Amino acid sequence: MDGVDLAWIETDGHNYVKPRGFASYPYSISDREILRAALGARQVKEPRAKRAKSILMFRHIEAAQDFLGKNKDCKPELIGFHGQSLYHNPDEGESVTIGKGKGLARALNIPVVYEMRKADIKAGGQGAPLLPLYHKALTADRDDAIAVLNIGGVSNITYIDGETVIACDTGPGNALIDDAMQSRFGKSFDQGGALASQGDVDQVLLEKWLSHPYFDRKPPKSLDRNSFDAEGLDHLSDKDAIATLTAFTAEAIAQIVKHLPQAPKEWIICGGGRHNSTLLAMLQKQVGGNIIPSDTLGWNGDAIEAEGWAYLAVRSKLGLPLSLPTTTGAPEPLTGGTLEEPDGKICISICAMDPVTGWCLGCGRSREEIDDWKTFSSDKQQSIAEALPGRMASLSWDTLGETG
Repeated sequence: MDGVDLAWIETDGHNYVKPRGFASYPYSISDREILRAALGARQVKEPRAKRAKSILMFRHIEAAQDFLGKNKDCKPELIGFHGQSLYHNPDEGESVTIGKGKGLARALNIPVVYEMRKADIKAGGQGAPLLPLYHKALTADRDDAIAVLNIGGVSNITYIDGETVIACDTGPGNALIDDAMQSRFGKSFDQGGALASQGDVDQVLLEKWLSHPYFDRKPPKSLDRNSFDAEGLDHLSDKDAIATLTAFTAEAIAQIVKHLPQAPKEWIICGGGRHNSTLLAMLQKQVGGNIIPSDTLGWNGDAIEAEGWAYLAVRSKLGLPLSLPTTTGAPEPLTGGTLEEPDGKICISICAMDPVTGWCLGCGRSREEIDDWKTFSSDKQQSIAEALPGRMASLSWDTLGETG
């Protein structure tokens, strides 16, 4: 929910992975508010989901254009696109993600693989987490039982010991902490865990939260960002509330150890949570293994997620599995993803409506298919039409339209 992360890698879809570049494009405050308001939407046609989708597509296209413009030697053969998850309840066969590959493929003239969870969920799997096979590729030279722990909005673990790969969401990650920081301090996160380090943990409240039945379920299992509701914080001071939520994240992660073949000797930490030194100290006390921020291994801890989706896109195109029975609960190793090839139409990021036909001059969609649209003068329509044969122009008009 922080912004668009874009990673460039070379890979064969197996154990060869060479990161080539990375950039992050933060969302504006207003973008973040629109996207956050869409969380929990169970239909992509809900107005709040449609608005979020428009923002999402525009920002991804904008970011990709900027990155490609600054990295002239980057000539991607394929794009892996995650989109934005709004709701995830795989036990009921539901998972809602906004963002369409067609808009990216048209705008960038590059094939796009997206919808990588869909086949897994349709087959009865959890559809998440999906990066364990990328984690395995990154750690192919390690022998001991290890865990790759991603602390994002939700925390998820990949346990690797030789050919054994087990994965699941462990519980809350940064989401509850960040939400409390926003409501209590007007800040998006606890920098370095500074506030948590100054507070006292409410042990009674912590034990109540840890009694949630999710922690007794064996992997594979997965969560929605809003699966946990941190009730009972009202009586706590601000610092004590942040400290208690941070302890909850650490102890929720530690609960997974009882479900693993053995305790990992090393925990490689990825995601934004690796910057929270208070959280890592609490985790160290709980799990006992060696806590290793991923950056100390030469990884870019901010890029792992984006790199992973690029890796999965290649595997998808090669027809290789994206998930295993031990990572998502799918009945067998499954490939997945939808491949969108550029179709020759150039969508110009803002759908410019022809007032006569009601069709977009760029993407050819009807007025009914486009959420936000604007009728331009004949002169401007003509200038747009003349630009269509070239690559997508990055336009600065203030009307945002559907691009995918």
